[in-house]
Amino acid sequence: MSTFIISLGGSMVVPDEINISYLKKLKKIIKKHSKKNKFILVIGGGYTARKYQKAAKKLGLNQTALDWIGIHATWLNADFVRTFFQINQKIVDNPTKKIKFKKILFAGGWKPGCSTDYDAVLLAKTYQAKSLINITNVSYLHNKNPKKYKNTKIIKQATWQELRKIIGSKWSPGLNTPFDPVAAKLAQKLKLKLYLIGPDLKNLDNLLRNKKFQGSTIEI
Repeated sequence: MSTFIISLGGSMVVPDEINISYLKKLKKIIKKHSKKNKFILVIGGGYTARKYQKAAKKLGLNQTALDWIGIHATWLNADFVRTFFQINQKIVDNPTKKIKFKKILFAGGWKPGCSTDYDAVLLAKTYQAKSLINITNVSYLHNKNPKKYKNTKIIKQATWQELRKIIGSKWSPGLNTPFDPVAAKLAQKLKLKLYLIGPDLKNLDNLLRNKKFQGSTIEI
């Protein structure tokens, strides 16, 4: 039985309003595959976190305060999705402590200075998973931010070093990149494989079935 760590962008859960139809599809896929596998879903803060952090910046709050606001947003999102999935186990708020669970577990943020991507990498280390699945609102890794630039190149296969050149090396609260730079550094050290896929959940289903999927693969 394999354990899959999924880093689910908060913008997938709450792009503006809570995306119930998306969560229904996600639940169906995870429940189906949980018959033979275990899943830990780490839920990001997304739009909710950035909205509060934007207001907090205007108030002059420091970076640690901004991080805590983001962490609380992840807990809110994660607890909502956990309830939606009808999972009674409490959400994980410390990815370095291994706990027993049956099939599906949910996690939020941990502490200031890192994102839920970093928490997902730590969970992979704690539960000895060899790969991560990152679900975001962009279907592939690009050489430049496709939301800012028109002429970008899709990258389907890349090394961790190549990814890190694209995303930089510094983390800041509310940073919007395909993967957290600090998490990427640790994932490279742990020799993890990362699958970056977009919002179309058919790709998640195909990936879990070892079928062809649309997305990017990052590895050593």
